[in-house]
Amino acid sequence: MNMTFLQELLNNITQRDALRWRRSDGDDAPNPDALVEACRALLESDGEASSITLASRALAMYARLDADQRRHFFMRLAEEFAADPERIDESYAAYRETRDNASLEALFEACEPKRQELFRRLNLAPEGTYQLVRMREQLLALRREHPELTAIDADFAHLFGSWFNRGFLMLKRIDWNTPASILEKIIRYEAVHEIQDWNDLRRRLDARDRRCFAFFHPATGDEPLIFVEVALCKGLPERIQPILAGDHDDKGHVEEPEDADSAAFFGISNCQTGLRGISFGNFLIKQVVQELKQELPQLKHFVTLSPVPGFAQWLAERQDDTTLPESTREALAELQAPGWHEDAERAEALKAIVRPLAARYLAEEKNPRGLPLNPVARFHLGNGAELHRINWLGDTSAKGLEQAAGLMVNYLYVLNDIERNHENYTANATVARSGEVKDLVRKARKAQGKGDTAR
Repeated sequence: MNMTFLQELLNNITQRDALRWRRSDGDDAPNPDALVEACRALLESDGEASSITLASRALAMYARLDADQRRHFFMRLAEEFAADPERIDESYAAYRETRDNASLEALFEACEPKRQELFRRLNLAPEGTYQLVRMREQLLALRREHPELTAIDADFAHLFGSWFNRGFLMLKRIDWNTPASILEKIIRYEAVHEIQDWNDLRRRLDARDRRCFAFFHPATGDEPLIFVEVALCKGLPERIQPILAGDHDDKGHVEEPEDADSAAFFGISNCQTGLRGISFGNFLIKQVVQELKQELPQLKHFVTLSPVPGFAQWLAERQDDTTLPESTREALAELQAPGWHEDAERAEALKAIVRPLAARYLAEEKNPRGLPLNPVARFHLGNGAELHRINWLGDTSAKGLEQAAGLMVNYLYVLNDIERNHENYTANATVARSGEVKDLVRKARKAQGKGDTAR
């Protein structure tokens, strides 16, 4: 018997029924209470074909809800599709009596919220995975004002952690021959350095000195999950503007890929807000390094050219820090003056003050969990990179000046050190840093010791 034929026949039937549901439901006003009843019917279904049809119907009903109706629906999910406390108590009492695997399995089943099984069944619908990702994105928009929805978000995160396991991800190179539907998404999802137009995109995909790679998932089709942009160059890049402009006069520019000794990751963009908290970037960078090493074995350095979001705000707060010398605090106020970076003498004076403070901020300022305050630093250091170099006026765009006083950072991935750096960071929050960064941190400490309170 041809099982492939039967499976295709089943899919065609269920998709036809799902389309019929969408058309028939379109005549009715969207109703979150009716959607809840459709979800209950889905949970009670015991056939694959009927479950697929019911899941498609429920997702079609959800898609028609407005923002207030979605909030109402999520509230009912939180209240009515949670785990049953009495069943948990009974299962736990049985496990305490027997301590056997059967009782343990029953306890696990009792502790799982009904929502998780609901989401699994909704996932049966055609394109169900991507629709659930969008559903979580809309949930996240509500969660801050409605913390009672956090439990639903935890259910999504638990399931997505399995569904988007590294083993399911597909790495694809993005180039000018990639389908236009995907290239349009790359333009839209770029979150670090905005892509201005198609010509700008083409420069970033130049086969001579650029590479772009993305992770995809079989269940989300041509929707990228995350992508990274790479510049091939000589030496470690200091400034982003020549890279974005494709400046052939820049000292790091290469005419042919074989001329490069460094690969610089200058943009990493997560594409799906609904997958927030699901880690892809560490796998992506490590696999891209392997891909590049295989294509261009002469490459010696794998480094980022990273933004420093939040640094300018942190600097502004230092103007009231009496542990710093008054002259330093006065100098920091100059960063508010328009066009300060265009005055060479002023910029050079600020460089001597700001770079040590940046080293202190990146290497020593911690959040309540004891990890680096800067989110980009947490990402790369957690991946096993080294805080290698702080580049003055690395990004002189309006965004770069506003978020980081123009600074950019090189995080260096040394293949032989990645595992050790990662373990030290994970165990002790140790920030691997170069000798140059260590010197800057010492300068910052010395300057802080000369502040008003230290005198």
